[in-house]
Amino acid sequence: MNTQYKTTSTTKIASGQALPVVLFDGSCPMCSREIAFYRRQAASEKLQWIDISREPDTESRFGVSHDDAMQRFHVRDSEGNWQTGAWAFAELWSHFPGWRMLSGILRRAGLLPITDRVYNRFASWRLKRQCKEGTCSTATERHQP
Repeated sequence: MNTQYKTTSTTKIASGQALPVVLFDGSCPMCSREIAFYRRQAASEKLQWIDISREPDTESRFGVSHDDAMQRFHVRDSEGNWQTGAWAFAELWSHFPGWRMLSGILRRAGLLPITDRVYNRFASWRLKRQCKEGTCSTATERHQP
């Protein structure tokens, strides 16, 4: 399942294309370490990085509910389409030298659906773990016993 949808709120770069946007959960230590790795790369300056743990109004700003953003990794591509899960990682990696090849292999070999299933399991585990630790920030997870 390729989860992709378009948003109307975009930031344009000089070429007229939308600036890619990365929504990440800064309250997740593992997620923060990974994002910090990407942000140390020179190519990261061509992406907009939004810590959604500090940005509760993702709905009006980006057209993505906060719960959806917390449950799955989101990257908006330069055409304004949101990619989620494994597709979001493939989109993110496509902007970084050295990672572009992995992105291309996953896309061309048709491995994203299977990779996304693995990602879904991880994302579910991550949220449950955060809720047990008391740092859960999605309405869906907070209300589950």
